[in-house]
Amino acid sequence: MAMPQGSAAYEAAHRVHHLADGREAIFFADANTALPEPVADTRPLDPRGEPGQLRYDRLTGDWVAVAAHRQSRTYLPPKEECPLCPSAHGRMSEIPAEDFNVVVFENRFPSLGPALGSILSAAPVQVPAPAYGRCEVVVFTPEHTGSFASLDDARARTVIEAWAQRTAALSAMEGIEQVFVFENRGQDIGVTLHHPHGQIYAYPYLTPTAAKMAGQAVAHLAKTGRPLMQDILDFERTEGSRMVRQGEHFSVFVPFAARWPLEAHLVPHRHVPDLAALNEEEKAELAVMYRDLLRGVDALYDTPTPYIAAWHQAPLEPEARAAARLHLQLTSPRRAAGKLKYLAGSEAAMGAFINDVPAEQAAARLREVMP
Repeated sequence: MAMPQGSAAYEAAHRVHHLADGREAIFFADANTALPEPVADTRPLDPRGEPGQLRYDRLTGDWVAVAAHRQSRTYLPPKEECPLCPSAHGRMSEIPAEDFNVVVFENRFPSLGPALGSILSAAPVQVPAPAYGRCEVVVFTPEHTGSFASLDDARARTVIEAWAQRTAALSAMEGIEQVFVFENRGQDIGVTLHHPHGQIYAYPYLTPTAAKMAGQAVAHLAKTGRPLMQDILDFERTEGSRMVRQGEHFSVFVPFAARWPLEAHLVPHRHVPDLAALNEEEKAELAVMYRDLLRGVDALYDTPTPYIAAWHQAPLEPEARAAARLHLQLTSPRRAAGKLKYLAGSEAAMGAFINDVPAEQAAARLREVMP
């Protein structure tokens, strides 16, 4: 697996610009590439609104965001109206430049934010709390078509650098408890824009999945003195039947108890809490290995495979950061060329998954097609 040239000295230049309504847009340049010159965003945008609501579910102890303003967000526009393409030919988009490499900007229709603050002191009663936090969009390329899998080494690395920089910046903001980097790919997943992009949510609370995983990791570390993910990785590398790819710094495997017909975990060999903690060599390998994993997923069938790429980063609470390790969970509901797995009664209502595809079978298929 080839690494990008000069990876050890890579530095992602970036510049902050502001959109017409005051939102931040951060431009990132590929290695040895100049940053573009943004242009003034002259769109007559409405002022940014107040945060939506967070409602506490007393039955489960979970927070639920209510964001009615998102009903008016852009939905699958044609290319000439895409808000993620460069601004050109007199049409302004969310990207105020005629060309760019990677851009991160505050979501115009955020589920959380734009205001920041703490909700931890909010009483768990039936009174809404402000939906503090921040939601950002990460645009991988100026090209309207394609995907992360179609990026070259340098651009894939720039996206990793952008994720790491934004993870560090968002983690330092007031009231943030967890930073979640993710990508929804494919209309079957529910994407509203086809242009290659991902998102970042900075939550003012610990999400249910992150809390459950952190609890498992903290308990395992206290009992054994070892990180839970390290024990899982060691087991999978020794057993071997579910391993897909092993690199110097990262490995890919299908988890023993995979919930989805297509699921893969990409795990660092070193114990790190988040993307911001990776060193230069790790980021260089990750950019290529993650990109190649997505190429393998698309090679399984004749048409692109829908997926959710979820980067599980340790919560910001110190005990959890000492125990929980960064890892990618890539999942797809595609169980055959023309069939999808839908979450029905057992999964949707009870959270009890039933998988039609054994993990060993899924791993064998990925080994065959991953570059």
